[in-house]
Amino acid sequence: MKEKESKISRRLFLEVFGKLSIVIALVATAIGAVKAFIPQVLYEPSSKFKIGKPDDFPEGITFLSQYKLYIFRNGNDFHAVSAICTHLNCVADWKPNQREFFCSCHGSVFSEDGVNLEGPAPKPLTWHPLSFAPDGNFFVETNKQVTREYNFSL
Repeated sequence: MKEKESKISRRLFLEVFGKLSIVIALVATAIGAVKAFIPQVLYEPSSKFKIGKPDDFPEGITFLSQYKLYIFRNGNDFHAVSAICTHLNCVADWKPNQREFFCSCHGSVFSEDGVNLEGPAPKPLTWHPLSFAPDGNFFVETNKQVTREYNFSL
C-alpha cells in the first residue's frame, strides 16, 4: 500500500502565508482606526456633592470620612475644610484637646483654621465653598477654594 503524501509546495505555502498576513494587517488597522474614534476618558467623581442638612451638623466639628472633609459649625455659621494634608495627601486627624489637625504620615500640624504650623506640609489645609440647595441640603465644591475668612451663614 502506498501512503499518500500531502506535501505542500513552497509556492503554495508562501502564497497562503502572504495572503493571511495581509488579512491580519488589514484587520489590525481597521481595529486601530475604529478605536481612534472612541474617546479614552477617565471619569472622575463629581467635585460638587450634597453633604446633608444644617441640622445634621452639631455645634463644633464633624468629620465626613467619605468626602475627607471637616465641617465646622459655630451657631449659624458653617465652613468646610479639607482633611487632606498638603504634603502627601494623607488624612489629617482632628485632635480636640490640642485644637489642632495632626497628619500622622509625616508629622505635619495645622491650626484649627488649617494653617500649617509644623512639619513638611508646604501649604495650609484647603477651605472649600458651601452653598445651599433648594431642597435644604448643603453642597460642597471640592474643586474650588475659598479664603480662611469664608463662612456660610444661614
